[in-house]
Amino acid sequence: MEKRIKTSNLLFGLLLLTGLLGSAFEGYQLWKITQVNQALLAGNIITDEAFPYEKKFSSAYAQGNKQGYKHAVQTYGQLLDTSPTEAEQAKIQFNIANNLFTLGLIRRINDDGTLQDDARYAYTQAKLAYEQSLRLAPDSAEAKFNLSLLHAMMARGMKPSEKEDSTMELSNLPIGLP
Repeated sequence: MEKRIKTSNLLFGLLLLTGLLGSAFEGYQLWKITQVNQALLAGNIITDEAFPYEKKFSSAYAQGNKQGYKHAVQTYGQLLDTSPTEAEQAKIQFNIANNLFTLGLIRRINDDGTLQDDARYAYTQAKLAYEQSLRLAPDSAEAKFNLSLLHAMMARGMKPSEKEDSTMELSNLPIGLP
């Protein structure tokens, strides 16, 4: 009987130790998650390798804030390759669209009032990204609002610019009649 009690005490002691170690590990994980959330709320870049998605997202967001819109779009695009959830994809597309929209806004207008080609391209790509974001998250009021602003901007300045006649050759065949 005494041996059975010692064995039971040893078994329960090991279970208690395992529970305490598991609780300590979960507490540490909770502390790390709290640190990452606080850094995100403060707008800081995440440096913890345990959170690669959040690290890349915060890096892209910081690039956009520093007016590195093209780099931010590229970094967000890299995030799309990591197989994010649909909700994360919608946020990524929304941020891509915001950076492209801003990039289009800072581009110059030609002398005749038309948009430069790179601004027109940025607006077109932003429109596609907003629409993709809305396909993934149809209730996003922010994406709907920004898309309506984009449509207003595109309607005002999206006159096609006149192109010069080109003698560019495709597949060694000249364009036009001989």
